[in-house]
Amino acid sequence: MLVLASASPRRRDLLIQAGFSFEILAASVNEDAHPDERPIGYVLRLAREKAEAVAASAEFQHLARSSPGPPIILGADTTVVAPNGEILGKPEGDADAARMLRLLAGATHQVITGVALLVPQADIAEVAAEVTHVTMLTPSGEDLARYVATGEPLGKAGAYAIQGQAARWIPRVQGCYFNVVGLPLALVTTMIEAVEMRLRSGVAAQIVVP
Repeated sequence: MLVLASASPRRRDLLIQAGFSFEILAASVNEDAHPDERPIGYVLRLAREKAEAVAASAEFQHLARSSPGPPIILGADTTVVAPNGEILGKPEGDADAARMLRLLAGATHQVITGVALLVPQADIAEVAAEVTHVTMLTPSGEDLARYVATGEPLGKAGAYAIQGQAARWIPRVQGCYFNVVGLPLALVTTMIEAVEMRLRSGVAAQIVVP
């Protein structure tokens, strides 16, 4: 059984698109970056913390007792790294969203997703990250204001949704497109298959987060 430790409708839809069957148990963790934390370390930490939060929940314990096999918890976190190196999480409001979009305009930025798989009953923990480079055109001030007014930037890392109206400003994506949406499907599939193989063979392994 696969358990998605996220309430994100984008991650849910991507897993459905890829043909996965899964349960959803949303995780709530503090998403503030630590001082001097590097972007990849930041998303790996949050992905792991989300999976661990679900593993410790009563809902998961109940689910695990009724599962025919050890459930696999999938945690993920996506962030945008501006050309100046700033980690851009979800905007705090319209003004913050406009600020983030101005940082990204006319340049190439990084989108990084950390992925964590936990199988508490088998002492398995695996983490990995995907990096995609995204080039954004420079929208006019009027276009940017109209986009912010739609409300789409709110709740999105970097204040934009590539699968939404902001797509008209994205001429180039280098790497996994689905990573920018919120979940690198090929990476996730490879990780899940590796964990399932370990479970079938009865080998428990743990990869420590750097």
